[in-house]
Amino acid sequence: MIAVENLSAFYGKAQALRDVSLHVEPGETIAIVGANGAGKSTLLDSIMGLVRTTGRITFDGKDVTGNKPGAMVRLGIGYAPERFNLFPHMTVRDNLLVGAYTARDDIQKNMAAVHDLFPRLAERTHQETSTQSGGERQMVSLGRALMTSPRVLLVDEPTIGLAPKVCVEIAEVLRRLSAELGLTVIVTEQNANFALSLASRLYVLEAGHVTAEGTAEELAKDDQLAKSYFGA
Repeated sequence: MIAVENLSAFYGKAQALRDVSLHVEPGETIAIVGANGAGKSTLLDSIMGLVRTTGRITFDGKDVTGNKPGAMVRLGIGYAPERFNLFPHMTVRDNLLVGAYTARDDIQKNMAAVHDLFPRLAERTHQETSTQSGGERQMVSLGRALMTSPRVLLVDEPTIGLAPKVCVEIAEVLRRLSAELGLTVIVTEQNANFALSLASRLYVLEAGHVTAEGTAEELAKDDQLAKSYFGA
């Protein structure tokens, strides 16, 4: 559904990604794992058209290289960034409605789906996000991305700074999105064990370059890689 070919990304003259290639099939969940600063967020930003890039990005077989973020959202790609990017003095409901800008006909259906996935958001619909916990803000971020009626969901480091119990909740929601709604999911993570619990395939990103890819079983055969990322 999405293919990235020889992608390089730049912030001014600084190169953040170097010849990255990956693909994800319809309905598949893949994970990009790597240490802080490896380029995981930049990779998702690049797919969304937020960073200057070279290389090629295709969606559903069509070349979308150079598309602006709004165009990518309209094509069906939702993004829940690690930085949250919520409006802190707006309510949960209003933050969610911001995501519905390009999918206004689906507001009621999508809001019901978000509340089903995250009942806590339904309980706190009128609460300002500035007063919420990190886990609740992560739920709003994911919910806002779902309000765009996506076919593909990009999720950047959903567990960073969260309590283990909340991480379990987030993992369950991501599994449901794939199993029940058929969404294609690309998730980045420093927590490799969390990624292993979700993804059918993983890519290892180091210093802006893919150094390994495969299933968990395949990557575990590399002793050094397994020790570094999977705790074995």
